[in-house]
Amino acid sequence: MQDALRAAADAPGYPLTIGTPALREAVVDWVSRRLGFDGAAVVPSIGSKELVSLLPSFLGLAPGTKVLIPALAYPTYDAGARLGGCVPIPVEDPTEADPTDVGLIWLNSPSNPTGEVWSAERVRSVVDWARSHGILVASDECYLELGWTTEPVSVLDPAVCGGSSDGVLAVHSLSKRSNLAGYRAGFAAGDSAAVAAITEARKHLGLLVPAPVQAALVAALGDDAHVAAQKARYAARRDVLLPAVRAAGFTVEHSEAGLYLWCTRGEACWDTVSALASVGVLAAPGEFYGQAGAQHVRFALTATDERIAAAAERLTALS
Repeated sequence: MQDALRAAADAPGYPLTIGTPALREAVVDWVSRRLGFDGAAVVPSIGSKELVSLLPSFLGLAPGTKVLIPALAYPTYDAGARLGGCVPIPVEDPTEADPTDVGLIWLNSPSNPTGEVWSAERVRSVVDWARSHGILVASDECYLELGWTTEPVSVLDPAVCGGSSDGVLAVHSLSKRSNLAGYRAGFAAGDSAAVAAITEARKHLGLLVPAPVQAALVAALGDDAHVAAQKARYAARRDVLLPAVRAAGFTVEHSEAGLYLWCTRGEACWDTVSALASVGVLAAPGEFYGQAGAQHVRFALTATDERIAAAAERLTALS
């Protein structure tokens, strides 16, 4: 990937908003090989956060339109809805919401922060419900390659979407699977009308993925070996941290995929954060992700091997 980036460094012109032909082909091929869907419309993005934060705006949703987001979620779903003049509505199950004035549904499986993975049947129920009401389902799937005790499924899996991309949009990032957070490399695939709206808006906003990054994306999507190596690295860290967290008195919930352990000691999250800080361990308070997380904390597997080992050792002081 670094070699591809360097080889494409002589790129003084504006890059194509829709991506180079090589990149579009690489994304389409990966979606077919990995997700099992052929012929999706695709567009590159400056990481997946660009899409999470700006999709309501890209789609031209009217002010006051409701955007359904996970009840426990990365804060940018909420922020993106508000930036677009929309109203974020946290829900446990989108199909139980009032569909009136809903313009977009966000799914996130595997979840940040909980690591929960939705079954194909559960995702399909949301897609079927949304299609019946003419609502787009956007699925943030940046942790899809990091399943531990179960295999995550994409919204573009034929078992979910029935072989049609109508009304569904898969959002992907190479930050986790390929360790390319600093490259800001991602893409969306699925519903052709949604991809066309995203592309048109991005042209005017100058949100162009730099040509060298596009070349690195091609290299990354064409190589599965480095993804397996990256997953093995996180798995080894999880094998160190998970038993240490449990031995320290935490209950670990969900966490069947992704880069996090979602844990509770049955107390206010800030009390847990304070107790952890007293032994030199930093975790995110669950309240950051919604009121449903008020008694949880999120441990991350993104520190170095040495720091993960140190955290596991320090947690013994809480046992």
